[in-house]
Formats: sequence, structure tokens, C-alpha cells
Amino acid sequence: MTTHFVGDTAVLTGRSLRHITRSMDTIITTTLMPIGFMLMFVYVLGGAINAGSDSYVAYLLPGILVITIATGISYTAFRLFLDLQGGIFERFQSMPIARSSVLWAHVLTSIVANLISVVVVVVVALVMGFRSGAGVLAWLAVTGILTLLTLALTWMAVIPGLTAKSVDGASAFSYPLIFLPFVSSAFVPTNTMPGPVRAFAENQPVTSIVDAIRNLLGGQPVGTAIWVALAWCVGILVAAYVIAMAIYRRKVA
Repeated sequence: MTTHFVGDTAVLTGRSLRHITRSMDTIITTTLMPIGFMLMFVYVLGGAINAGSDSYVAYLLPGILVITIATGISYTAFRLFLDLQGGIFERFQSMPIARSSVLWAHVLTSIVANLISVVVVVVVALVMGFRSGAGVLAWLAVTGILTLLTLALTWMAVIPGLTAKSVDGASAFSYPLIFLPFVSSAFVPTNTMPGPVRAFAENQPVTSIVDAIRNLLGGQPVGTAIWVALAWCVGILVAAYVIAMAIYRRKVA
């Protein structure tokens, strides 16, 4: 059964990736907005923001990477919705394939597409002056956190992809996720915020994720931020996966 599932998932993932390569504008579109934010904050607003760092682009980058992923996963919900409405799911159900492989193919495609977008954003940041003294292990840790975050948010995207009534509804769920980094430590230190806003910013998942990535890239001790970040990612992943699979089983029943 495991071999059957892995083989089916690999085939369906190949199908989804071919769709991505035939419309590279999807990846380009998902990187344009984060890059636009990065350019605006560094070159327009950066001079007025005191982030306590010599390089504002280095301070800003972790939050931009989170926004990149939040933007990218909206396309997972979009593609999943189109497959559902186009009858692809019913066609696959008539074949002797593992049912959950259909969802996992979309999830794995999302991870690949989003990591490509993240690499593009990092390259642009390097052009803008970003430099990191992080070693190989630190970069691997950053990659692991971003991959886990992508996995968690993609399973969240599966839920509206399966339940939305329209294309716009399927992809619009990502808007709050894109907004969340703005009320975190992504752009300014939380100690500059008013009391209630600061309390929210310091206790929501983006702040711990951004702080952990920023410390890793800066070669600084990560402290407990990395464990809090991982706990948030795993918690979101488990909850989203359970809900998404329950909805999917009802859909295919």
C-alpha cells in the first residue's frame, strides 16, 4: 500500500509540476508582490525605520520570505479548486490509485514552487545588499523552517480549495496570511508598538518564525524562538491536515 501511494503521488506530482513549468508566470507572479514590498520598505520607508540593524534588508528579509510563501500557497487552493470543478477528482477516483495521493501531489508541487520563489527573492535581496555570515547548518535550518511552514500553510490552502464556491473564494483566503507579518517583528521591532498591538505581535506565529530565521541568518543565538516557531508550524500542520483530510473524505465518499 505504501509503495502504491508513493508511486501514485510521484506520478500526479509530475503532472502538477508540468502544469507549473508550462505557466511560469505563476511563480513570477507570486514573487512580484514580495519583491515589491522589499523594494518599497528598503528604498522608500527604510530610512525612516529604526530596526536596530546596520542592514535593513537583512532585518526585513525573513518577513518577506514568509509573505512569499503566503502568496504562493494561494495558487495551491486555486489549482485544487479548478481540478475539483473540472471533474479531475472524479476521473482519478475511477482509477486504481491511492485517493490521498491527489492531495499530496498538489501539496508537494506547492513546496517545490514556493521554494523556487523563495530562492528568487533571496537572490534579489543579495543584489540589494543582503549579506549573511550564516554557515551551512544555519542555512539548512532556515530551509527546514521555511519548508515546514510551506507544508503547514499548503494544507491550510487545501481547505478552501475543497470548500470554496468560486475561484476568487479559493485564493482570497491567503490575504489575512499576507497581512499577518505586518503585525509582527517582520518590519519593525515589536517594542515600538502600542501595548495591545505589541501583545498580539509577540504572541502570534509569524514573530517567532521571523525571529528564528533572522537570528540564524545573522549568526546569532536563536534561543527559544526556534522551538516556538517549530511548535507553531507543527501545530498548524497537524490541525490543517486533519481538517483537510476530513473534508476530502466527505467529498470523495
